[in-house]
Amino acid sequence: MSALQSLPVSLQTVLLLIASNVFMTFAWYGHLKNLAMSPWYTAALVSWGIALFEYLLQVPANRIGFTQFNVGQLKIMQEVITLAVFVPFAVFYMGQPLKWDYLWAGLCLVGAVYFIFRSA
Repeated sequence: MSALQSLPVSLQTVLLLIASNVFMTFAWYGHLKNLAMSPWYTAALVSWGIALFEYLLQVPANRIGFTQFNVGQLKIMQEVITLAVFVPFAVFYMGQPLKWDYLWAGLCLVGAVYFIFRSA
């Protein structure tokens, strides 16, 4: 953990958010592939177990990030990271086709990043 603390706050925040989003994505969507034949409550319990690790990373990411960023900036950063994690997950893990809509959504998020950080 001390190696992480030696990094700049912005990099600590981004790295923790990326790791958190990997767990989040598997918690929210992984059951669609792995537990498709299981009852929904089994998927919910497994997802909650995975989501615990998301929260163990998300909460410190936001606490660390809040020392340098405001809440809006943290949220937009998290959304950009979510899409950056989700697209490879959807394409490579879930076998979904890569769509132009991912690019358009990403461009909308670039606009959101611009507006939330322009006055910083």
